[in-house]
Amino acid sequence: FERTIEVNLLGVYYTLRAAGAHVAHPRGYALAISSLAAAVHPPLLGAYSASKAGVEALADSLRIELAPSGARVGVAYFAELDTDMVRQGFGTAAAKRMGETRWGGRRVAPVDAGVNAIERGVARRSRRVVAPRWVGAVLPTRMLAQRVIEAATRSTIGSVLEVARSERAPLTTEQPVLPRE
Repeated sequence: FERTIEVNLLGVYYTLRAAGAHVAHPRGYALAISSLAAAVHPPLLGAYSASKAGVEALADSLRIELAPSGARVGVAYFAELDTDMVRQGFGTAAAKRMGETRWGGRRVAPVDAGVNAIERGVARRSRRVVAPRWVGAVLPTRMLAQRVIEAATRSTIGSVLEVARSERAPLTTEQPVLPRE
């Protein structure tokens, strides 16, 4: 958990802090890379979701703080892009078990979708950058989307967590061993 926060949140914080003075001008722009997981929090990704929600909050605050200078701040929200991290995450036994459930219909977008979104976002100094494009429709409905995930995983999450407890998967939230009743 701490390593995920260090890399995903503190790394962004230190980068934005160092860059702040350099982007604080009328054409200045900073883009913080968050994730759809900042808005919708799936099981097994508690640390990742918390870190990316922190990035979103940090960028939202920085946007207000830099506004007097004319600089703009954007947040990038990506769903699953075809990266090593996503392949490693989906390669776990728990993710495979999750894929067998009703919730398992995940599609992985090509990494170019994220690269192209960043290019467009920086050129436009966009407040929000999304990839794939359907992520933009989910963000305003985040509270409803969260309820859908909860309902979709309710009946099978126990067996998924049992699998997660038996493996060392660095990209998932550590699962405590629960006493048997």
